[in-house]
Amino acid sequence: MFAMTSPAVMMPQKLAAPKRTHARVVRCSATPRDAKSKATAAPEAPLAPKSAEKIAENIQYQTTKTGAMPVTGGPSKVYDMYRATAESVQEQLVENWTATYEHFHAQNPKQAYYISMEYLQGRALTNAVGNLGLKGEYSDALRTLGYSLESCADVERNMGLGNGGLGRLAACFLDSIATLDLPAWGYGLRYKYGLFKQGIDPVTGQQMEYADDWLEFGNPWEMKRDTSYDISFYGSVKDGVWTPGQTIKAVAYDSPIPGYKTKNCISLRLWDAEVAPKAFDLASFNAGDYEASMGETNLASQLCAVLYPGDGTRAGKALRLSQQYMLCSASVQDILARFKERGNADWNDLPEKVAIQMNDTHPTLAAPELMRLLVDVEGMSWDDAWALTSKTVAYTNHTVMPEALEKWPLELLEELLPRHVEIIKKIDEQFVASVKAAYPKLPADELEAKINTMRILENYLTPAELVAEEKRIADAKKAKAAAKAAAAAKKTAPKTDEEEEEDEEETIPAPMVRMANLCCIAGFAINGVAAIHSEIVRTFTFKDFAELFPEKFQNKTNGVTPRRWLAFCNPQLSDVITEAIGTDEWVTDTALLEKLGPMADDESLQKKWRAAKLERKALCADMIERTTGVKVSTDAMFDIQIKRIHEYKRQLLNIMGIIHRYNEMKAMTPEERANVTPRVCVFGGKAYATYLQAKRIVRLVTAVGDVVNNDPEIGDLLKVVFVPDYNVSLAETLIPASELSQHISTAGTEASGTSNMKFQMNGCLIIGTLDGANVEIRECVGEENFFLFGIEEPEVEPARAERAAGEFVPPAEFTAVMDCIKSGAFGEEGEFDELLYSLEGNEGFGRGDYFLVAKDFKSYIDCQADVDAAYKNAAGWTKSSIISTAFSGKFNSDRTIDQYAKEIWDIKPLPVP
Repeated sequence: MFAMTSPAVMMPQKLAAPKRTHARVVRCSATPRDAKSKATAAPEAPLAPKSAEKIAENIQYQTTKTGAMPVTGGPSKVYDMYRATAESVQEQLVENWTATYEHFHAQNPKQAYYISMEYLQGRALTNAVGNLGLKGEYSDALRTLGYSLESCADVERNMGLGNGGLGRLAACFLDSIATLDLPAWGYGLRYKYGLFKQGIDPVTGQQMEYADDWLEFGNPWEMKRDTSYDISFYGSVKDGVWTPGQTIKAVAYDSPIPGYKTKNCISLRLWDAEVAPKAFDLASFNAGDYEASMGETNLASQLCAVLYPGDGTRAGKALRLSQQYMLCSASVQDILARFKERGNADWNDLPEKVAIQMNDTHPTLAAPELMRLLVDVEGMSWDDAWALTSKTVAYTNHTVMPEALEKWPLELLEELLPRHVEIIKKIDEQFVASVKAAYPKLPADELEAKINTMRILENYLTPAELVAEEKRIADAKKAKAAAKAAAAAKKTAPKTDEEEEEDEEETIPAPMVRMANLCCIAGFAINGVAAIHSEIVRTFTFKDFAELFPEKFQNKTNGVTPRRWLAFCNPQLSDVITEAIGTDEWVTDTALLEKLGPMADDESLQKKWRAAKLERKALCADMIERTTGVKVSTDAMFDIQIKRIHEYKRQLLNIMGIIHRYNEMKAMTPEERANVTPRVCVFGGKAYATYLQAKRIVRLVTAVGDVVNNDPEIGDLLKVVFVPDYNVSLAETLIPASELSQHISTAGTEASGTSNMKFQMNGCLIIGTLDGANVEIRECVGEENFFLFGIEEPEVEPARAERAAGEFVPPAEFTAVMDCIKSGAFGEEGEFDELLYSLEGNEGFGRGDYFLVAKDFKSYIDCQADVDAAYKNAAGWTKSSIISTAFSGKFNSDRTIDQYAKEIWDIKPLPVP
């Protein structure tokens, strides 16, 4: 038994108080340790208004708190009305929020904690009133005040807490956790400026990045707590005691996450960095030593400034690592404090009360931080602490490409977190010993190769090994110099290329800390996020780990919440579905959608289905014209690809296919063009500011749009649009309008994808490769309702080998598109040379078409021809659309979270009575 005697971990405060202060700081005393013996359920809170009349009165009252009186104002007052409405809804949520926390505290269940660098939440207002079941009441209340729920929701800013699928998945998971009444919540960071706000320069057509000041007017959905923890960096370690060089405070900001038609309302706790006033060195400041006096203040201001700061410099790498550590340290300290707060007195119970899920490798430092707290703060032995840690943390992998797995320079980590490096080195040392013990009969060279693949520290040498290696290199250098001198005396001919290569000086590679390997060693469970992805992880990415720890590896196919991604964002189609199957219970039980399958040929249903889609296309067309100035026809097929811009996601394949289509149309007679299936091709997504190739792809899209959209011969037959600053709210407009969606990554590169699930749920057909969740979507909807092209994952490496050997001959259609771009038909001549350079050559860094655009090009354009033909058959296309929705139920995030809860976290529903 490990008794807890140390008070060193700060106790958190209770989650919520019924009233909010204007400063949004909630202070309340810690829950007593004997609460479990005194109560089994949270006390009833005063009920917030539920009728439209009372809600309208409450909204009017909320306006007086800020001094704004928008009830008599016009459009300029819409934001004030949004704030008042948000305050009113928040009061509704606080009742359930407080009751949930008190109930969890009283019952003391095992609780899961989801740690993620990203949460792409989207707007909260419509989601909150929808989950509360009060959308109609709030709509009516606002209407009586001269406003609409839609106009108020439109002015809410998207929270700048994420970028792509990783963050949106985390947000869906929190919605499902709350809806399923599970004891769990999320941890993240409160970024002041998010990733960035994307714009397109009107002159150059290039992506521009601006600070996303989403907190400019505050965030009505968050509550600042007086809970904070010390987060330390730098310094030195002597005899296992860390003397930090800098310390800041991580301060908690909580946002409520309501479940759908349940009292359960969980928390997303975000950490912001601050410096305590007493830590400010006023004497140094007054003496003019501003650098010394402001050191911790500057660090705090940087830590939560932006999501994913550029890591091209050493300082950038240090900042990213510091962000990750702050997230992990504050979260783990908070988790242990809550474990104590609930009256748990035996550390043996930790794995029975806590499960920590690391969403990708960004939260990897949670494992060594947990070890540090248990050993250094709680006084536990190393072996006991490791036994608990390795039963508490679990890891979700999101990439199958080994080169994309996160790793950091050891020397940087050693400077930043010296005590953690000691812990990591010991974990690594013990793991290496365990591998040797597990394979006693393995030949020495094979054992060494296995250890080098699996250990945490890549290229690591002990001090003695380092001395020996430096001596070997020095001796080899001397011998080489002597041999060269002797050769030079006999030979005066110029050096060959091979001899020049031999002259490169041998160096010792820098040791690196491989975060994914640490996750695999420390985690009690390792899961992929789609069936094909999990299989690649098991048989390729972490093959050696899977052989050593087969029981750890699982699959948890991703999902999306049907509330936000169908019921709330597409009410037109939702009404059709509810009428057709006779119930709205499909919003939580998506298996009921399968009732649509036998009705897919019904003419009446098809007519309503097409009408709902047309209404959504009209709304989307209005948004496109407002944001880009391009007017599009709703008679055309809406063909949409919206996701983070990356070479492996192959937006380049899409735009090159569009250029091929445009050139074909230009070569047609007017009579031939009359038979063309018209398309509106929409792109959206952000390219990281330092990812130049991705930014060049964005520019190629805008350049093609500039030409195509202004070609009178083509007119409405083809439009190419890049919608800037893609976010959740834009997705909620684009996805319901989409008829074809492109998920065309190179086979074996996409872990899962979740946007494909959102499109499918909204009756959109998919063109794609057998990659990620596409595989399972195709199995669900049937081969005839999925447009498949491209080589499969086992063919990828042979295709690259074929290219490297100089044996691949690109199709004529691909070569023609390359020549067209080079000619300056789009943008300036030579503008895209660097982009096209990556598609040329046979091998080498940034060369040889690594993501096989040319290899799949002919298959892709042939498949697009099949799409054109299918779209002309309106009844057949609508049938496929209905079937897509009917068999999307598997991709409900409720199913995914239920599997996490049962098969990884071992937690059970705990509904608030």
